[in-house]
Amino acid sequence: MLVERRPGAFPADLLIRVALAWLIVAAVVLAVNWQAIGARQFPDPDDAMRLVQVRDVLAGQGWFDLVQHRVDAPGGGIAMHWSRLVDIPLLLVIALLSPILGAGAAEGAALVIVPLVTLFCAMLLAARIAHRLLGDEETMLTSLLMALSVPLLFQLSPLRIDHHGWQVVCALWAAGALMARSDRLGAFGLGAALATWLSISVEGLPLAAAIFAVLALRWLRDRSQRQWLVGAIQSLALVSAALFAATRGLGDLAVYCDAIGPLHLAIFGWGALVLTLLARTEPAPLALVLAGFALAAGGALALVLTVAPQCASGGGFAAIDPLVARHWLDHVNEGRPVWHQSLVDALPFVVAPLLGLMAAMRLSRQSADWLRRFWSDYALILAAALLVAVFVARAGAVACALAAPPLAWQVGQWLRAARRMQSAPRRMAAMAGIALALVPTFPLTLLGPVMPAQAARGGAAPLAGSLRQSDCDIAAAREALAALPNGEIYAPLDIAPALLLESRHTVVATPHHRGHEAIRVVIAAALGSEEEARASFAARGTAYVALCPGLNEPRNYAHDAPGGFMAKLLSGDVPDWLEPVALPEGTSLRLWRVRPAGSPAQPR
Repeated sequence: MLVERRPGAFPADLLIRVALAWLIVAAVVLAVNWQAIGARQFPDPDDAMRLVQVRDVLAGQGWFDLVQHRVDAPGGGIAMHWSRLVDIPLLLVIALLSPILGAGAAEGAALVIVPLVTLFCAMLLAARIAHRLLGDEETMLTSLLMALSVPLLFQLSPLRIDHHGWQVVCALWAAGALMARSDRLGAFGLGAALATWLSISVEGLPLAAAIFAVLALRWLRDRSQRQWLVGAIQSLALVSAALFAATRGLGDLAVYCDAIGPLHLAIFGWGALVLTLLARTEPAPLALVLAGFALAAGGALALVLTVAPQCASGGGFAAIDPLVARHWLDHVNEGRPVWHQSLVDALPFVVAPLLGLMAAMRLSRQSADWLRRFWSDYALILAAALLVAVFVARAGAVACALAAPPLAWQVGQWLRAARRMQSAPRRMAAMAGIALALVPTFPLTLLGPVMPAQAARGGAAPLAGSLRQSDCDIAAAREALAALPNGEIYAPLDIAPALLLESRHTVVATPHHRGHEAIRVVIAAALGSEEEARASFAARGTAYVALCPGLNEPRNYAHDAPGGFMAKLLSGDVPDWLEPVALPEGTSLRLWRVRPAGSPAQPR
């Protein structure tokens, strides 16, 4: 029989176990990423952009000013949808270490310390579930499984300073709150966790809705459990309002679909009001309770359709131009569904959550009383997380994190069964099966050399790559960029954040959807003729053109428009109105100065 242990919130033995596991994992990820750390090779353009945002605050940009003024400067800059909450840990580490190490070293330390602290928080919160409800062996296995999860570890490794790791922490915080024996404390913690998550990113809305649906089921299943739903929505409304005031301020009250704003706060407040009043009618007929739920949900939907109908049909991506969607958004692999992923990418964020879901269902069947209800609710939430991950790959990290505790229990069951086997071959086969379940991509990794990536894609244009995977070291060109007069750089989207980070120049666009109009300028110039590109640059006053030939993004443009401007640059057929700028030999970055109309032509 599975039982609950209640040794306190974070007992010493739990902290010691997690700390030991974390030290081992941290050492491994530091060793694996050591070269990238030294070269500041960020795993994703968003990480470079996050550091640009942090530097802007340190340089004096207002706390509530979320505009990137060096992106699409002729258009007035781009207002980012990111939360200042994610900036706070980075700012704190830099501020604390700068007097000791100097600003540059403090910044470098923050790029390592903050992701590893995020990793520790995630491991601790997941292991806490296993420690309280499953056992000591499962506690260590939970930490191990998190270390083996590629989608999860990617979001929690050094240099990964964007918000996805903190979303994982918030999801585990919310799941752990469900264990509370006090419905009031548990509901408050759950609502605060979801408020923090949604303040960081509204990508958490689908799973937040699923969690509230589970709380509604708790109410229907046992009327005495209604405080879970009421307290959680009250906490969500209050904490969301506080976080909005602290990180957004009252200077921009426009309606956005991609960030918590007045509309979302009104929806949360409406839900809190209706459900609070509904709870006071208990004991009430089932029909009245269901009508109250319908009123809360219907009122929220009416608010959206009345104030911001675009948020109900595409959200922040509704206004994106078809050209931008086709040539940029459709190539953002992390935002695509599972059926558009390769097997190597898809298996890690599907297999572990699926096995974890089956384990949670088994735990529910084998438990009694409130533990049975807990694991039943947990299975529903994990199923929702898996469903979200199937449609949006980057949500796989949350699904894998939630799967870790029940999957650890299942692995423990498998290991104990394997140890009892008398036949050595059977025992070895069982252990191999367990290893395959935990690392399902291992056979594909072995077959990788005989499965060319291009063949696996069926000859389709390659998806966007990253600077880390190329020899385009933009940091090596820092001094050359600094020596040039400040001006706007036309560059493919994926290298634009790195150019902002390593220079004081401006760029046309970065890969962020609020700047979709400027993104269209980049794409249209890449696909159009050299004359059209020059006219676009002249209209904007663009001073430079930059390119990393080894990256996939410019190759995609050349593939889609073989006679276009980008294709000519890649082939070496550079227009005579572009003058090469000398750069160090340590980088494949290419840079040209745009010659003003009427200036002497550069010989081809």
